[in-house]
Amino acid sequence: MPELSFIHTVPFYEITALLVLAAALGFLSLLLRQPMIVSFIAVGVLAGPSLLDIVQSQEYIDLMAELGIALLLFLVGLKLDLSLVRSLGLVSLATGLGQVLFTSVAGFFIGLSLGLDTATSLYVAVALTFSSTIIIVKLLSDKKEVDSLHGRIALGFLIVQDLVVVIAMMALSAYDVGSAAGNDQGTLLRIGSVLFYGGLMLLVVSLFIRFLATPLVNRFARSPELLVTFALGWAALLASAGDITGFSKELGGLLAGVSLASTPFRESLVARMASLRDFLLLFFFISLGMNLDLGLLGSQIVPAMIFSLFVLIGNPLIVMIIMGILGYRKRTGFLAGLTVAQISEFSLIFMAMGRDLGHIEPEAMGLVTLVGLVTIAMSVYMITYSHTLYRFLEPLLGVFERRIPSSEPQQSEGSLKKDGYDIIMFGIGRYGTAVAHYLKQDGYRVLAVDFNPDEVRLWKKSGHDIVYGDASDQEFLATLPLDEAKWVISAVSQHELGLSGEDPRMVLIDALKRLGYNGRIAVSTQRIQEKEKLREKGADFVFLPFYDAAERAAERINEDLGRNRSQKQLT
Repeated sequence: MPELSFIHTVPFYEITALLVLAAALGFLSLLLRQPMIVSFIAVGVLAGPSLLDIVQSQEYIDLMAELGIALLLFLVGLKLDLSLVRSLGLVSLATGLGQVLFTSVAGFFIGLSLGLDTATSLYVAVALTFSSTIIIVKLLSDKKEVDSLHGRIALGFLIVQDLVVVIAMMALSAYDVGSAAGNDQGTLLRIGSVLFYGGLMLLVVSLFIRFLATPLVNRFARSPELLVTFALGWAALLASAGDITGFSKELGGLLAGVSLASTPFRESLVARMASLRDFLLLFFFISLGMNLDLGLLGSQIVPAMIFSLFVLIGNPLIVMIIMGILGYRKRTGFLAGLTVAQISEFSLIFMAMGRDLGHIEPEAMGLVTLVGLVTIAMSVYMITYSHTLYRFLEPLLGVFERRIPSSEPQQSEGSLKKDGYDIIMFGIGRYGTAVAHYLKQDGYRVLAVDFNPDEVRLWKKSGHDIVYGDASDQEFLATLPLDEAKWVISAVSQHELGLSGEDPRMVLIDALKRLGYNGRIAVSTQRIQEKEKLREKGADFVFLPFYDAAERAAERINEDLGRNRSQKQLT
């Protein structure tokens, strides 16, 4: 476009234009409750040759995109928490590997039936197996469900998926080595060379972890800015080493993250580098969008919709089936299953590797990008409104649950007080724990309810009465001993209510009314403007922890000042 030709004169102008577009479309994405990935790919489409044709300095975009991918893999290695997989055991491995196997096999045959060749079908099938850890963790964190049972299971099988990503990338690298060599002798020499240098890298990294990682990072940590610079340099160094030795930049970056995962500054590094990762990945997604040929997308809409429906429906179904077989309730299986109803940024990286190796055509990359746009956009709303969806679909989900779900925390009837409880307390965070403590001190019978299985186990060990459950699960609420309870108190943490549109406190109040509960209801909130709305909904008392604490502190100071004034008057 001639009116934009001045942008092409200086690369700085091109980057500026991209950043302005990214900010504008990112704001629109925020209003629509969509992840930034969607808007960043849209920026690439808008700035690409099919529309505005802003970018001419493609090499700068590609350089930052490669650095962003290396940094992404570095942070994945840094956060690779195998202990979570071990703690959840069979369910993480079974759901993770089961979903990967089902999706890849079924996706492969769907691809063949749609007329894709064997290599493209295989690439697309594998790409569909990966779910976005970044998006899921963000949504579960916003909803305060990371520590719930379904949240922990989801994180467990996402880690299994991350490991599958690593294996798939290693397989790609090995295949590339073999195909580049040409003859059998050359293939063996190239593979032997890669294995030798790979083993050497692993040895060096192992020695680094054993002797240097913690003391070296401790030195750099004296300056937060220097710590980030070191981490970025280390990630780029091992990414370059991986590229030179024939593995790949991606695996080198992952290895760099693993090498620092044992240091005490792991969480600090993740927190400080996440924004830089997101900034650099912006250029990867922009590059994807720029390479989409809009003239070819028309023929890919039908296959993209078929693959999208497969991911949105098929992936959750297989997770629900596996978790039902393992003895989990249909609600837990449904909520965990929704987290795999989209493909990942790794799916796009995996396809980009295949395109760069010449294994697939750019059209296949465009197909998977379309699937990513659809599934990411739709799954955000599915996860956000997960509890509403569950209540709507619950009558159809009985087939996914055993008669006696044996794998979830259970409370035997004999462990509850025969004469009931005075108070049922939902949520045993810091505030709920303190309230329950003082009520028990005053002699009241308190039954606690929480959806974090670890907290439930700790409370049981301490001799307290507690059941595992969710305040927004109406089926569970009907099993509680509500008849004798004089108060039901909700101290659960609330997420940003505008995001999901469903307030667990409102759901609890409605459910208690439907169950015919005649006692009194108290709820807590951090926002004073919600007080009247909660009262109108049916709460008899609304706690405002910060305001209540401030008021009590002022009263105590006032009492002390009053005593001092009285003593002075007496003297």
